[in-house]
Order: sequence, then structure tokens, then C-alpha cells
Amino acid sequence: MRHIGIEEELFVVDARGRLVPRAEEVLAAHLERDPEHPLDHELFLQQVELKTGAHDDPDALREDLVARRGDAIDSARSLGLELAAVPVDVLGGEDPVVTPYPRYTRIVERYGELARTTMVCGMHVHVEVDPDDAIPVIDALRPWTPLLAALASNSPFTNGRDTRVASWRGHLRDTWPSAGVVEPFRDREAYRLLVEHAIASGAAIDEHMVYLDARIATRYPTVEVRVADVCTDVDDALLVAELARALVATIVTERTDPGEWRIDVLRDAAWRARRDALDATLLDPLSGMFVPAAQALDSLLRTVAVALKDAGTADRVESGVHRLLTYGTGAVRQRAVAGDPPDLTAVMTDLVRRTDPRPA
Repeated sequence: MRHIGIEEELFVVDARGRLVPRAEEVLAAHLERDPEHPLDHELFLQQVELKTGAHDDPDALREDLVARRGDAIDSARSLGLELAAVPVDVLGGEDPVVTPYPRYTRIVERYGELARTTMVCGMHVHVEVDPDDAIPVIDALRPWTPLLAALASNSPFTNGRDTRVASWRGHLRDTWPSAGVVEPFRDREAYRLLVEHAIASGAAIDEHMVYLDARIATRYPTVEVRVADVCTDVDDALLVAELARALVATIVTERTDPGEWRIDVLRDAAWRARRDALDATLLDPLSGMFVPAAQALDSLLRTVAVALKDAGTADRVESGVHRLLTYGTGAVRQRAVAGDPPDLTAVMTDLVRRTDPRPA
């Protein structure tokens, strides 16, 4: 069983559901309440980040994520604030306020409006790998990551408008010059050269800014999968995490070949996942064709069936995929709550309520 961990970025909001730049206060309050599990800063003061530990037991991972979210929410509430697991600013009207750290200030100074318009919250899944397996895993994950992104799609509204896509965060993330899908590396030297070229060109200021769909983590012995929107519902987050772990295990065990995927096809696949999530066609990595979402996800489940069985998560993962195919992703939930004409205040109320995973 490979250890996995989850990082979540959350927005700090007031009683009206509007983003407020009070992360410093939330972090300080949380440090007093739970010094063993501090929250982290993000690029803007409207955001905080939490991390789970590394777990091989899926039940322990769930318990940890619920506890970390709950404690962070309690810290915000002690200040009359809330936290919202939503990828973009739904209501709008608040300018991003840069966290006053030299690195963050440098990012905004160098990238200007690109940085200011990409105030987004994602979920990053860390999957334990041996160093020699990291590059083969990253290469072989490329056609599968759009399916994970589709399952996690949770950002249809921003700045008071319907974007007409399921994951606006995914679109914004891919506007960074160092983000998105890449050619297969084949070896670690090629990966090192990509990082060096990104920094030399100015596309990134350091290795942390190489925002690939999947990358070698700098602080942990993991591959970090970065395509997912932050999920409002914990069960959606855990579903994506378990599928990421199963894909990594399958790639390593079966020595999966990365295939001769054209970059334009993979970009089209990512676009389709962002645009419609599970409501239309997705790229099926087994056939190489765009097929109904249920068919593509069936290929995913068949591919990782042995890994899911070994992890003891086959039933819950299959049930989770069926649930999202039946009832829709987070983006579908937001549009259903919004109604017609859309009431985005109601959407934020629902998002804040569901961000807290503890029983009412």
C-alpha cells in the first residue's frame, strides 16, 4: 500500500460568502488551537492551505482530512469567518491581496495580471513512489489526468457569472506558461532540463512554480498530481485521491508504456474535461477515442481494478464514480443550487455548509 496525502487550498470568507484577506489572522488563531498541524499561506491573503499526513489506510486518510478541515474551520469561526472549499471566487468584487512574503511579491511583480487573475484553490494528491519510478509514472499518467480533473470539476461560476465550463480553475491554471501537459520525459535528466529551461526563460521563478499536471514533489518522496479542483465534498476528494494512488500503483506494477500521445490530443482531452466534466465525451486512454464519460471511466476502473482490490477500496471507488455519473460533479451541484436565474449567494451558502464535513 502506497502512502498518499492531500493538500487543499481554501478561501477565507465572511458571513456573506465574500472573500476576505484575513488569512494571517486565521493562521495565527489556528496555530494557537492546533500547533501540531499548522495551516500554510498561499499567494493571496484570501487563501489558506491545509495538509493531511501520509496514509496507507484509506479510512485513516479520511479521518485525517475531516479533522484537518474541521479544525481549520473552527479557527476561522473563532474570528467570525468561514472557510469555503471552492476553486474560484464565485461572487467576485474583491481584489486579490498578495501575501506579504518576498517570494509571493516577486511572483506578482513578474507575472502581473496573470498572477492576479489566477487566485484559485486546487487539491494536490501526493502518491508515494520510489525515485526511479517517478518519471515513468509522470509520463504514463498523462492521458489519465483529464479523467481525474473531470471527476473533481467544481468551478462553474466566477465573479457573479456562469463561465459555461465545469472547471474554470482548470482553465485559469493552464494559462500559466509552466503549467499543463508536456511531452514524456523518459528519464530524470530530461525532467531536470525542463525545470532549468522554465526558470531560465522566466516561465517560472523556481522549481515550485513548474505547475505540471503531475510533477516530482520537492519536499516529499512522491509524485504530486495537481489537476483537481478543490472538492467541496470530502468524499469527492478521497475518490480522486484513491484513483490517483491506484493509477500510480498500476503504472509501476505493469511498467506501463507512456504511449505516443500527441500533445494536441492531450490538450483537447484536458479542455473537454474542463468544459463538460462528465456530461459529454472524454478521452478514453485505452481506445484513444473520445467516448461517453461513463465509458471512459469504465476503462479507468478496469485498468486500476487490481490496484483497487489490493488497497481494499474497489467497492467505495466504484460506488463513488457511479454516484458522480448519476448525480453530477460539484459543478452540477452548484448550478442546481443556483437555479434560474442564478442565485450565487445561495451557492456560497451551500458551499460553506458542505465544506465542513462533520455531522451537523
